[in-house]
Amino acid sequence: MDPVKVRLMCADDLASAERASALTFLDAERSTRRVSDPEVEPRSAVASKQWIDRMRFFLSVDPGGCWVAVKEDTGAGEVVGFAMSQNRDPLWFLATYGVLPGHQAQGLGKRLMDAALDHADGRPGIFSSSVHAGATRRYRLAGFSLHPQMRMVGTVDRSTLPPVDGLREGRADDFEWMDRLDRNLRGAGHGPDHGYMLGTMRLIVSRDTTKPGYVYLDDRGQAALLAAAQPETAQKLLWEALASSRGETLVNCITTPNEWALDVGLAARLDIGQEGYIAVRGMPVPAPYLASGHFL
Repeated sequence: MDPVKVRLMCADDLASAERASALTFLDAERSTRRVSDPEVEPRSAVASKQWIDRMRFFLSVDPGGCWVAVKEDTGAGEVVGFAMSQNRDPLWFLATYGVLPGHQAQGLGKRLMDAALDHADGRPGIFSSSVHAGATRRYRLAGFSLHPQMRMVGTVDRSTLPPVDGLREGRADDFEWMDRLDRNLRGAGHGPDHGYMLGTMRLIVSRDTTKPGYVYLDDRGQAALLAAAQPETAQKLLWEALASSRGETLVNCITTPNEWALDVGLAARLDIGQEGYIAVRGMPVPAPYLASGHFL
């Protein structure tokens, strides 16, 4: 009898799945850490709670996309793998995916990915991938194109910040046009994700309805998701994010079609590095757009 069962996630799995996620990504980040990178730290208690809250939200919106691999010979049903995916109208995205190091190379990753892709039901798809060799092999075999991502890190040189106008604080009544913009850029709106993000992050939008755009800023003032109709608006929004940042900042998920972001980061004296891939199937890489790792 198979000691590990792949099944739909339930709310009782969240704490165990978070532990599996924290250990899986800690191991992956340590194994791919470059000498110049800072030491990788275990996930904080605050970040663990945020992970659980975010996955609980996904479970409430589209539970059919949330899968776990559970070791059934433990009394509590220990989660050893997870694949959290979501359908948003005609688009599928993978929010997070992994298998504990001690259970890799046993076919669990394929079983989880197959379950998540069955839920996609042929929809175009997108997600942000690490450089993990086993995972990227699985993504490519599933028909995804892997587009290298760049990131920019460092402390913003405040003397480089230009004056930025035409922006304002975002509100829930902006969601309708934001979803229209999302559909133009990635084929589908974020729908309920906007409500969740507005409850956990700051939203800045362009006042010019002919040049729409928005950016969510996390609790460190970093751009967590950015979308715009034109590169000019995207650059304004990214400059606003950099002006809001505190200490060392990060701009990630930068693909080649989004080189406008490199121009801003270089002007702000940030350093360029590489980090994984944006994986897409049945769709182009969105631009001007900086994807969210979890909400894409």
